[in-house]
Amino acid sequence: MMYPYLTLNDDTEITHSEMKQDGRVKVYIETPDEKDGFHHAVCWLPEYTWEDIDGYSETEMSFFMQLVRNNASAMIEFSKDGGVIYAAAS
Repeated sequence: MMYPYLTLNDDTEITHSEMKQDGRVKVYIETPDEKDGFHHAVCWLPEYTWEDIDGYSETEMSFFMQLVRNNASAMIEFSKDGGVIYAAAS
């Protein structure tokens, strides 16, 4: 299950998974692109392991890497509670 976390002004969607049994959380970033369809990247927390990066420039990836680092603790906490929407309701 993936939970919405953040939508940026350029329609980039950042979602995260529930916490896996091994304690990891998958963060998925996806940006619509008229030419390519979608650009995307995956980061696994808490290790900050990046994979499946497609379509993003080095500058864009630097931005996303910092954004994920700045929000990792919140995403990890929300992954335990069913996402930000459910965490806010409790």
